[in-house]
Parts: sequence; structure tokens; C-alpha cells
Amino acid sequence: MTDIEFDIIDELYFVTPFKDILANLDLPQEELGAQLFLLMKKGFVKAFYPDPDTEVELNEERFEKKCVNCFYLATKAGLLAHNSR
Repeated sequence: MTDIEFDIIDELYFVTPFKDILANLDLPQEELGAQLFLLMKKGFVKAFYPDPDTEVELNEERFEKKCVNCFYLATKAGLLAHNSR
């Protein structure tokens, strides 16, 4: 797990909107979106849209367009990887 991945998952112990993650991390918006997608591909993060209860399917093209409107949560696998570092 990279330092960036660690910092992102550190923000996702609870369902968190993109804008809050962005405000707490020193990353450009595009970089954060790309990192979140990579974490989703690894199974470490789930995304929700349009509300915190509706999970987003993993589709890169659609995700790029709406990632800033999504909510995010670390998965059990993500939390285990984060906490075992």
C-alpha cells in the first residue's frame, strides 16, 4: 500500500463525500479520483451515488464523470490492509 492509498483509506472509516476527502488531503482533484478508482479495483474502497446507500458499479468511463459526486467507504479488505501496514 502506497502512502497516498494509506492516507485516502485513513479518511474512509465512515461514508465520506468526495469534497471532504479532497479538503483533507493535499491532492489534485484528478489524482484523487484516479487513486479512488484504483482502490476500488483492488477491492479496498466502495463508491456510492447518488446517495450513501446506492453502490456504484466499477466502470472507469462512468466513474470519471461522477466521481466528485460520489460518497466513499473503505471495505473490510481495505481496512485490514491499512491497519496491517
